Amino acid sequence: MLGWALTFLIVGLIAGALGLSGIAGAATNIAWILFVIGLVLALIFFISGRRPPL
Repeated sequence: MLGWALTFLIVGLIAGALGLSGIAGAATNIAWILFVIGLVLALIFFISGRRPPL
């Protein structure tokens, strides 16, 4: 999930550099949402003591 967030963040940065503000804003928002969801899931796994499968 954090990998997807990083991908959307890079897409947002590139689109912002090229002046595509609508695409940059959407990609940045998606990256932020995925990042927050990933952090929440990591926190839940950390608290519960479970580890995701490799």
